Amino acid sequence: MTVEERVIASQKICNKVCTSRDFRAVTLVACYLPMQDEVDTRNIIERAWRANKRIFVPITRNNGKMLFREIRSNTPLVRNRMGIWEPESGAFISPRQLQLVVTPTVAFDINRHRIGMGGGYYDRCFSHLRHRTSWLKPKLTGVAFNCQKVEEISPNTWDIRLYRVLCEVD
Repeated sequence: MTVEERVIASQKICNKVCTSRDFRAVTLVACYLPMQDEVDTRNIIERAWRANKRIFVPITRNNGKMLFREIRSNTPLVRNRMGIWEPESGAFISPRQLQLVVTPTVAFDINRHRIGMGGGYYDRCFSHLRHRTSWLKPKLTGVAFNCQKVEEISPNTWDIRLYRVLCEVD
């Protein structure tokens, strides 16, 4: 995708997230800070602030653990060892308290299986969702470009299926 195509597609995806019933109904939202080729989620974050929602972003640790820290418009950001922006300060929240998690997605299939960046951070962090009989919070909503859709992903036993995937096309 060209830069312009990514910008337009990201805007469409962000609009789908922000107008969804799932987003409108919650107050505790997690959302990643985008890297260059990912869906740009900054519009989701800004719209959440305007709607008086609290936004939390992932913080990764060397031990493979992922935490979520609140971010506000004036929160200072620093790059971690992988070059990902993270808030320097802010309140932490338990992943189980989050209501909606906007999840980065490298590839996805029709069954809502996801491939991420390969670190397994989301799968470990939300492992409590693995054996659910009905959907428990948080709802993991993958965001991806339509060109990232693949025929089939063979999930590992530890993979957590997404609640839904939103892309720029219907």
